[in-house]
Amino acid sequence: MLDDFMTRAVLAGIGVALAAAPLGCFVVWRRMAYFGEATAHAAILGVAISLMLQISVFAGALMVALLMAWIVTLLSGKNYAMDTLLGVLAHSSLAFGLVFVSFLSGIRIDLMAYLFGDILAVSQNDLAIIWIGVILVLLLMYWRWSPLLISTLNEEMAYANGLKPKRDKMILTLSLAITVAVAIKVVGVLLIVAMLIIPAATARIFARTPEAMAIIAAIIGSLSAFCGLEAAYVFDTPAGPTIVCTAAVSFIIFNLMGYIYKKINSI
Repeated sequence: MLDDFMTRAVLAGIGVALAAAPLGCFVVWRRMAYFGEATAHAAILGVAISLMLQISVFAGALMVALLMAWIVTLLSGKNYAMDTLLGVLAHSSLAFGLVFVSFLSGIRIDLMAYLFGDILAVSQNDLAIIWIGVILVLLLMYWRWSPLLISTLNEEMAYANGLKPKRDKMILTLSLAITVAVAIKVVGVLLIVAMLIIPAATARIFARTPEAMAIIAAIIGSLSAFCGLEAAYVFDTPAGPTIVCTAAVSFIIFNLMGYIYKKINSI
């Protein structure tokens, strides 16, 4: 079954959607969209370093994403506003990554595949790495769901309950770095944040509990991956951007439906 490239692509897309769903909820709740974007942009520097050192692209992207998260955590609140710090680090790491790639001689690299994804080229080894990362993220989220939720709602309440919000934030950062690393092959570094935010933002319309929001976001993300791949196949469009477009269309449609429903009920 895995010999078919479309089957591998669908499994990869669904895997990334399942990992991004609970993380996307926390990104929306904590207003960490720019942090996610900075982590994703840093991943291209990890790709360049991994190609230079001839190591796994996943390992290089994960290493730099974690380094970015650590630097942001270390420097936040020290003479720099968070958005300023993230802006400097995000665009600097992206620029350095692109410059480093230009120095790679004798190595053929499809830069567009790393920037916008190349899900149709996912191999069985790539699929295994993606799902190992997905399972690890889901286990971390399941293990720390309640502490993460309490820390997100109120840090003082978390301290009162004997929790350590900083540790939970690091776990969230680790999960985000893993998701970015495994999603590079699927949607690329420039579109990863869209798969984190759009399904979660869409799920927020229907959800009544945090758990329901994570589940609905996973369903919307998975359907966006599947339908986006089908649309890309039919219309011969880039797969990664088409998946994101499908998610964006669902966000628009469901928001319009919610608006119309409220208008009808108010009459």
